[in-house]
Amino acid sequence: MKEVNKSKVDLNWIIDLGLCDFERSLTIQKKLHQLRVEVKIPDTLILVEHQPVITFGKSGNPANLLVPNDILQRKGIKTYSIERGGDVTFHGPGQIVGYPIFYIKETLAGIRGMIEKLESALILTLNDFKIQAIIKPKLVGVWVGDEKIASIGIAVKKWVTFHGFALNVNTDLSYFDLILPCGLDKVRMISMAKVLGRELNLNQVKERIKLNFEKVFSLKLVSQNI
Repeated sequence: MKEVNKSKVDLNWIIDLGLCDFERSLTIQKKLHQLRVEVKIPDTLILVEHQPVITFGKSGNPANLLVPNDILQRKGIKTYSIERGGDVTFHGPGQIVGYPIFYIKETLAGIRGMIEKLESALILTLNDFKIQAIIKPKLVGVWVGDEKIASIGIAVKKWVTFHGFALNVNTDLSYFDLILPCGLDKVRMISMAKVLGRELNLNQVKERIKLNFEKVFSLKLVSQNI
């Protein structure tokens, strides 16, 4: 992976890690975050699919994990406490997770603006597949009716974001029975596959995410290997 020693760049990066262990992706994310802080790389969007894992954000309440740890161990599910905002969520196969490593001081000037743009990009992506999605007042994320289809939880350090969003595409929704998703009472999760009654090609969804990020954030993303 080449570094870019320029304060401003015309092209931004998109990195597809495929199916990747959560710990490895977290290490990559932190390395890229540091490089972005040092202005050695441009804004970068990481897309990844994880093995089953449960993460707690800064507002995470252990009581929102609804099963004992020994059950998680038998299922091979690890838990992590991380720096993002929000409570507890699940990541797993069939879900597209996105980690935008973006400098936001000059363009968005805060977390709220970043969250709104993430929501917009995801709504446009869902619209591309004929799924009508919405946001809800005072709640973060994207919904289809009263069911949540995408979770968002970001962190910002030195004006550079990390962590991001999780879009349920072909996700096994039964995993969400292990938690109180996002710490919201009686929230139901849904996936694109459940809405449409068929599984989707993840690469096709990733391509629409890429195009809609370019549209919403006014940038051009080029593939980068690491």
